[in-house]
Amino acid sequence: MATETTATDVAHGAAKTAEAGMPQLDFSTFPNQIFWLLVTLVVIYLVLSRVALPRIGGVLAERKGTITNDLAAAEELKQSAVGAEKAYNDALVAARAEAAKIVAAAKADIQKDLDKALAKADAEIAAKSAESEKRIGEIRAGAMDAVTEVARDTAKELVAVLGGKADAKAVTAAVTAALKG
Repeated sequence: MATETTATDVAHGAAKTAEAGMPQLDFSTFPNQIFWLLVTLVVIYLVLSRVALPRIGGVLAERKGTITNDLAAAEELKQSAVGAEKAYNDALVAARAEAAKIVAAAKADIQKDLDKALAKADAEIAAKSAESEKRIGEIRAGAMDAVTEVARDTAKELVAVLGGKADAKAVTAAVTAALKG
């Protein structure tokens, strides 16, 4: 019978529970529920205020410090980049000026060498021209002598063919007079 009593007690307990409804809404347990609610809230508050929130605050402060340091470092790097760019541009201007000086010096050297070469070429041309003029003068003189000789010989032959006897002095004088105009 013990088993029957137990089953009956369980059936009555289930019936009482079914009559009461949900235990959370049972007004007789409200003070107990409110007590444990307050205990739980106090424990949560203490854990959060003593452990979790200081850690979170530390992490946030560390992040803020890191961000601030990174921004400061970025600003310093930006300033150094601006300085490096200015130095680069200054060096570029100086290099271009130096290159222009080198180009001007090279042009001056080339012009000097060119002037020397032109002067040497002009001197050689003048010397060759004078030599050519001298040769031309010699050729003209030789040609005049040859023309005079041919004219004399031709005049002698003509006089001889025509039946006269030519005097060498008279033929030379006549040819010289004819050549002079």
